[in-house]
Amino acid sequence: MAKTIADLIVESLRIAGVKRVYGLPGDSLNGFTDALRRDGTMEWVHVRNEEVAAFAAGADAHLTGSLAVCAASCGPGNLHLINGLFDCHRSRVPVLAIAAHIPSAEIGTNYFQETHPQNLFKECSDYCEMVGVPEQMPRVLEIAMRTAINLSGVSVIVLPGDVLLHNAVAEHNLVPIRSAQPIIRPNDDELRDAAEILNSAAKITILGGAGCKGAHKELIATAEALKSPIVHALRGKEYIEYDNPYDVGLTGLIGFSSGYRAMEDCDVLLMLGTDFPYPQFFPRHAKVIQIDLRGNQIGRRTKVDLGLVGSIKDTLSALLPLLTTKTNRAHLDAKIEDYKKVREGLNELAGPNENKTPIHPQYVAKLIDRLAADDAIFTCDVGTPTVWSARYLTMNGRRRLLGSFSHGSMACAVPQAIGAQSAFPTRQVVTLSGDGGLAMMLGDLLTLRQLKLPIKMVVFNNGALAFVELEMKAGGIVNYATDLDNPSFADLANSIGIHGVHVDQPNNLESALRTAFATPGPALIEVMVNRQELSMPPHISLDQMKGFSLYMARSVLSGRGDEIIDLAKTNVLQRILS
Repeated sequence: MAKTIADLIVESLRIAGVKRVYGLPGDSLNGFTDALRRDGTMEWVHVRNEEVAAFAAGADAHLTGSLAVCAASCGPGNLHLINGLFDCHRSRVPVLAIAAHIPSAEIGTNYFQETHPQNLFKECSDYCEMVGVPEQMPRVLEIAMRTAINLSGVSVIVLPGDVLLHNAVAEHNLVPIRSAQPIIRPNDDELRDAAEILNSAAKITILGGAGCKGAHKELIATAEALKSPIVHALRGKEYIEYDNPYDVGLTGLIGFSSGYRAMEDCDVLLMLGTDFPYPQFFPRHAKVIQIDLRGNQIGRRTKVDLGLVGSIKDTLSALLPLLTTKTNRAHLDAKIEDYKKVREGLNELAGPNENKTPIHPQYVAKLIDRLAADDAIFTCDVGTPTVWSARYLTMNGRRRLLGSFSHGSMACAVPQAIGAQSAFPTRQVVTLSGDGGLAMMLGDLLTLRQLKLPIKMVVFNNGALAFVELEMKAGGIVNYATDLDNPSFADLANSIGIHGVHVDQPNNLESALRTAFATPGPALIEVMVNRQELSMPPHISLDQMKGFSLYMARSVLSGRGDEIIDLAKTNVLQRILS
């Protein structure tokens, strides 16, 4: 039987090392899914919503470092991919999306389910092209795969269903496509300029991000030479935090005061592989050196005195011999002491509180950290689950942490966990899910059941979009439209054959987590946590203080003074009593 374009795609993906395709079938995609069935070497990970397929593929690519693939049918089917692909694009992970299209002859006629995917996906991809005739293949596919792999980005191929079924061109030479591993660093003069600034400075702070992946040894050696505290951005946590005596925590909206002060009180800020997005947290008077593999990111967030293009590993390796090892540890020791005090304060809040209810979410996160496996993969929803993950999950060089840290999309935790568990079936995968996030993509609990994925979901149920409420308070706005009238998520889980347990007493939490973690299949632990728990940023601006005072006044005037009392009990009185 003649080889079709769909067969050619499957063969190319197999040669490129693709093991799984995440997606939802549909008539325009039938040629591709049938080719997968006949080939039999790749797993079809059948999800209930295409958005989940894109998030899952992104998690797979993030954890494996290899090309991951998602696929969807025409019109509404591939439209659902967009949010997940935006997350993949902004997180810089290698993902190929196959977007099926309406019949070729109907394009441009306002046909049933017609959209223009090649336009829709351009903003969330590095490469997006439509295949109109068979002769474009496999060249377009090879370009798409090379782009995704070597730019660590998203590629989209749009294929009408009839083109998928067309016979492939007889002559084609399929070759494996592997990730390039070039050595990229600044030139010698640029390195000497950086060394001159660093050698003459008294107080240097390092801000590291996800670009520090694979450069842990060089990062630590640089901090030792410069006697620099290391502040990490959230996406850098899993690569920087472990085995690091120079770490002083995060900065930013969910960071620590120690991280903020380490950056504010420095002569030189050395930015390594980070596009940290909040200008208000950068130092006002320090010189800034920024090193990044992507030169377009240099200077986007703050004024940069010296910008260098290169990988962090290669650049630091070449820079280290030019550095004069410093002996004065005053700046470093002061910031480490700051971090120690901050850590002690955070740990004080992460207790059972004499079995008082509702449960402190900090205690939930701390227990998850203590009970989870040494090589656990954690995923977290945006909002307060991200806050507690950032502050209480301990990285050790083997554990991994995923979230929608650049795109900031709700409902990412379970979809990313599906990709993580599919890629690593023998590792423990734990979600820190918000009640709003879980509910938004609730249907894909059925995916866990159908695929028998042993994901452990911990749901922080506070009956609200709690982080949105915090943002409202900071802006002086009375809470509105943030209430969530939730069902029992534990009962929902049990009703579909997933182990579910409801926890509303702190003293019952540890045993519930242990039991769920030991359950062979998927499990959901619903924990009733305190809605009024504040996750204060490391630096409170005057505008935020004014906003919070205004919120309190407006709440009282609107008849909601009881909320102020609850807020005070949770965040002020408990700290006085402790």
